[in-house]
Amino acid sequence: MQSRREFLQKMSLVGAGLALSPLFPFIASAGIKPWFEISLAEWSLHRTIRGGKLKNIDFPAFAANEFGIHAVEYVSQFFKDESKDITYLKDLNARAADHNVKNVLIMIDREGDLGDADVAKRKQAVENHYRWIDAAQELGCHAVRVNAAGKGTPEEVAKRVVESLTTLSSYGKGANIKVVVENHGGISSDGNWLSGVLAAVNLDNCGSLPDFGNFYEYDRYQGVTDLMPFAKGISAKSWDFDAQGMESKIDYPRMMKIVKDGGYSGYIGIEYEGETLDETQGIKLTKALLQRFQGE
Repeated sequence: MQSRREFLQKMSLVGAGLALSPLFPFIASAGIKPWFEISLAEWSLHRTIRGGKLKNIDFPAFAANEFGIHAVEYVSQFFKDESKDITYLKDLNARAADHNVKNVLIMIDREGDLGDADVAKRKQAVENHYRWIDAAQELGCHAVRVNAAGKGTPEEVAKRVVESLTTLSSYGKGANIKVVVENHGGISSDGNWLSGVLAAVNLDNCGSLPDFGNFYEYDRYQGVTDLMPFAKGISAKSWDFDAQGMESKIDYPRMMKIVKDGGYSGYIGIEYEGETLDETQGIKLTKALLQRFQGE
């Protein structure tokens, strides 16, 4: 359990994060175009949402009003029942537009394993993802994030995942939607394996969503390096912060250099997963941290 002193230090960091927020308009006024834009992954607020304090329909407004963030990444679990409801999707889209918020992508979970050994289950998993591609198109997103999971040898799972991703990407192409894969546990957290899968798919609208934190037994810096040639999104994971406002588990200067050297220039999504800070405070600190790198 954190001490009172540690708690107060972190509260002061939140204040420092708010003080750093004006850096972005300063960069813009100086004529410096940031090399990436900041988005907010809805998972950063999963406890708030599951606790009934925020609804998915209100997420874009909350991102804009609370954090000054105007790009969002949805999580399928938080509007699964509404994914086929065109009225709901149009309302969500309108609310985002009202707050000048860009809908970036949808993170899809719990729709079956794309590398399932059972042919019928694998086929069903692929088809379960179609409605989310349709929803992403309706919302004006550029991508859906999927998972590469399955049981078997790395070679067996890779073959099945390549097949599923090829089918999904072909479907997505017609909707102008990219299919991006996150290192998200299991074999997918092996950067070399996942980069090999994406190379085998070899489609323009199929790529990676490197997450700074989900490599586990694989070196995180090597993992992001492996996936950068395919990156169509970046997930900036954060858990906790030191006295200087730096993430305490991830070397952000090193990680951001890997991303920039990889030629990336799209959205970098905040995904706060810490437990020692309130989710709102953690998001603000992560935003302030990312802003340090926008003018480099």
